[in-house]
Amino acid sequence: MNFQKASVILYTRPGCHLCDEVKDQMLAANCDGLYNLEEVNIETDPVLKERYGLLIPVVSINGIAAFKYRMTASAFRESLNKARKSAVS
Repeated sequence: MNFQKASVILYTRPGCHLCDEVKDQMLAANCDGLYNLEEVNIETDPVLKERYGLLIPVVSINGIAAFKYRMTASAFRESLNKARKSAVS
């Protein structure tokens, strides 16, 4: 079965300790070859700042918000694999 890399967006802001924890969990998942990561600083976009405010971090996988505030490595890997499989079907 041929899988494409998933598109992962991490909505963040400078100085966000929960954002750092989420990034650590992404690394701990040991699956960085399965997705493309885009980090978006909500402070640079008034619309995103209004939308997410204090809800960060938010992790979006293939356009769907999958996590906010906290995430474990295993939950990230599982959601990533589901998203990649559904993108192929």
